[in-house]
Amino acid sequence: MDNHSHADGHKPVQQGADYDAVGSIATNVADGFTMVAVGDLLVTRPLTKGRHPGFSDIVTILHDVDVTFGNLETNIFDIRSFKGSPQAEFGGAYCISVPELAPDLKAMGFNLVSYANNHTLDWGVEGMRETGRLLDQNGIVYAGAGENLAQAGAARFVETARGRVALLSFATSFTALSRACDPAGEAPGRPGLNALRLAQTIVVPPESLENLRRIRDALPDFIPGSVDPNRVMLGGKTYRSGESVGYSYEPHSDDVANILRNLRRGKQLSDFCIATNHGHEPGNWSQNPPDYEQSFAHRLIDAGADAYIVHGPHQLRGIEIYKGRPIFYSLGNFIMDDLRTPVGADHFAAHGKDPRTDTDAEVTVDEMAVGYKMHTGCWDGGFKHPVFYESIVAVSRFEQNKLAEMRLYPIELGHSKRFADRGVPRLASAPQANAILEHLQKLSKPFGTQIDIENGVGMIRATEP
Repeated sequence: MDNHSHADGHKPVQQGADYDAVGSIATNVADGFTMVAVGDLLVTRPLTKGRHPGFSDIVTILHDVDVTFGNLETNIFDIRSFKGSPQAEFGGAYCISVPELAPDLKAMGFNLVSYANNHTLDWGVEGMRETGRLLDQNGIVYAGAGENLAQAGAARFVETARGRVALLSFATSFTALSRACDPAGEAPGRPGLNALRLAQTIVVPPESLENLRRIRDALPDFIPGSVDPNRVMLGGKTYRSGESVGYSYEPHSDDVANILRNLRRGKQLSDFCIATNHGHEPGNWSQNPPDYEQSFAHRLIDAGADAYIVHGPHQLRGIEIYKGRPIFYSLGNFIMDDLRTPVGADHFAAHGKDPRTDTDAEVTVDEMAVGYKMHTGCWDGGFKHPVFYESIVAVSRFEQNKLAEMRLYPIELGHSKRFADRGVPRLASAPQANAILEHLQKLSKPFGTQIDIENGVGMIRATEP
């Protein structure tokens, strides 16, 4: 698929052109419309009434806007009355928070959250349903999960004084059992999340591909016949040759078509539409987005999205302004207050711990230290590097239906603090703020984005096309 075709059968559209009589791709909010976007909410307890120096300054920023968005990367329920169980397949950790978190998120200022990520079904359908119930009860609109694919993929809406806002959420990083599906004949639909499946190819030098081909051909179960001469499938992986070694991704055409249709529908029923993805690709170690994502982000904007927000890698990636609309390739962590308890037995086992002698905190600390090595056999960096504890709060203001200005407030999450105290954001000190913003300048430069640093705040200003 090229960058300008649409998998749902619709012809490409130009900015400002109507889809049809019922909707338009143009932004339609009142002047002064303001959106806050932050990254992952790995939070296990209410924070607004606790002793967290500097956090109230962050909350003030979250409140003074029309919509405040973040990715809810946890489940919310009371373990004492919970009827579900930790699942055998989980997203790397059993993320859990207490019911008091839902009203506290509202108190922080959040009115929109994504709930499509690799932790959505850590605690089964029961955990997903209870989380949704508590969000609904506290007036927080969420998207990306539901009783079937139609519900999970649908845009959800919040009313503001400057226009109606739609949120469409999906995930490229998810557990296989958490993918929602629709009914088929007598078979019922499956609860879960809105997934964008990616086919991964490993790019290797030509001589390496030839060696892999020889290994494949020598295996006793290999059947010669109609095979792609440019690709080798071995051990469940697909390889091709290329100049740069790495990972390449191809989005699933059916999922793309479904997302674009739901995005179009969401925009037809709103004035401003946010599309958001939870994706770790090519890995949490990478400061660059996967190779498919820029062209896909442009397709979403062309289809009517007014902002595209990515979360999942747990560190910052670059920012692009495309046709007057922001694209955040990763906003990193906003809260990493990861005091999760209880922890499932499988998680103890994954880290070589014994629930009879070791504690939940010891399991979590070990996970943060060695991270992905336990689960994939690659990259043992975990989340011990300071980069995972530095991020931004992005405040975008729109005038005349396009981005007029973006303010980037650097935050730090207390990397050097003890386990029980780190992870709660506060505004970074002047030297650290400048370092964070200079790093973001470098990440955003390949996208043609200019970020000015003024008094410790990053500024992106609209430029004429």
